[in-house]
Amino acid sequence: MPELPEVEVVRRGLESHVVGRTIDAATFSGHRVARRHVPGPEDLADRLAGRTVNAARRRGKYLWLELADPGSSEGSGALLVHLGMSGQLLVKDPAAPQALHEHARFRFTDAGPELRFVDQRTFGGMAWSDLGENRIPSTISHIAPDPFEAEYDEAAVVRRLKVRNSAIKRALLDQTLVAGIGNIYADEALWRAKVHGERLASALTKPTLTRVLGHARDVMAAALDQGGTSFDALYVNVNGQSGYFDRSLNAYGQEGRPCDRCGAMIRREQFMNRSSFSCPRCQPAPRRRRV
Repeated sequence: MPELPEVEVVRRGLESHVVGRTIDAATFSGHRVARRHVPGPEDLADRLAGRTVNAARRRGKYLWLELADPGSSEGSGALLVHLGMSGQLLVKDPAAPQALHEHARFRFTDAGPELRFVDQRTFGGMAWSDLGENRIPSTISHIAPDPFEAEYDEAAVVRRLKVRNSAIKRALLDQTLVAGIGNIYADEALWRAKVHGERLASALTKPTLTRVLGHARDVMAAALDQGGTSFDALYVNVNGQSGYFDRSLNAYGQEGRPCDRCGAMIRREQFMNRSSFSCPRCQPAPRRRRV
């Protein structure tokens, strides 16, 4: 699933290609793309027609287009987008044929390039949302600021982590605590910090927790510089190009390869319904707690 760097790459593409343009018409096909918009896809299409895209914004893994009413310059609402596991927002020539798994299309009044939403696995979706405090869509107001936002308070996150009697990796993935970190960058941050993901957050010192969060921000910034992480063709930017940070990963997906720091073979362990990757020497697993 795309994490913060991948979603930010897409946001920047939208900022370049659709901000300032007015939607002429939106069409949605299939029943899943607008399933989060309770009134239905026709209502969503009606809400979008004639609105101007004021901005492309993001918090964590969530992306939205801030939209203004016809004849107004003030943003009045947002088209909230979640890419899911395979969602792609692509800028296409209007004459380009409909792609397989294309579920939404946006035409603009300037007759220029269209915006299309392609989603092979159909876990992504779109919905209308009112704007709340700090112009964050009200439907994601429970999502915490991510490490690249001005509102992000690292010291406050450390304090909240310190009282969590749960595994540090599980806590990092809690989007109500800190947004944007997913499985890939949690593993990379923990490898950099030499901390095993099953260590209890409450058992780690505040300096260690600060170091983990700092590494999470640093590794996401490095991934952003390389266009994000692409393991297959399902994550691309708006021009259809892949990111290259997968070539710089130290832990995630590196099972059986030597650790870049100590040479021990990277291990893969079961984590919830996914996998964790770590170095057995640099990141020793905690002793199992007695029940």
